[in-house]
Amino acid sequence: MKSALKTKWRLTAAWAVAALALDLATKAAARRFLSPWDPLPVIDDFFNLVLVYNTGAAFSLMAGEEGAGQSLKMVALAIAALAPFVYFFVQARAAERGRLAALGLIWGGALGNIHDRLRWGGVVDFLDFHWRGHHWPAFNFADTAICLGAAVLGFCVWREKPARPEVRG
Repeated sequence: MKSALKTKWRLTAAWAVAALALDLATKAAARRFLSPWDPLPVIDDFFNLVLVYNTGAAFSLMAGEEGAGQSLKMVALAIAALAPFVYFFVQARAAERGRLAALGLIWGGALGNIHDRLRWGGVVDFLDFHWRGHHWPAFNFADTAICLGAAVLGFCVWREKPARPEVRG
């Protein structure tokens, strides 16, 4: 294995493992200390902790079905959604630390949610923000890692300078 490839894997894996560990630890705490759909107020009229099992996709989309078939469909969808990020990893250079960290966050978060679907039949969500009667769908640290990773990846792509076309004369 070449040194540059080792560097890419180590950096990406470190971020993925960190995101996955934080996600699984916080979900275990939520499962142990929270009751399903019984909010624990943290900041009045703004933030609760609440245990929810999301059988659908992001933000509870397609959550009507339940059971092993739904879980397997959602796992397949998550794995398919990761495919472009494998391409981004292959294309990244070892010096692109931000891009590699972003990919690690995305992979770690996705693995955390895939774990939940296979183990519990739905993703464990517990962070519940609300304001003036409007609720953001409950989410978890895996979702946060995925969104943060996507934002960092987008920023890295945005700040790249496009190659100048050759001028032939």
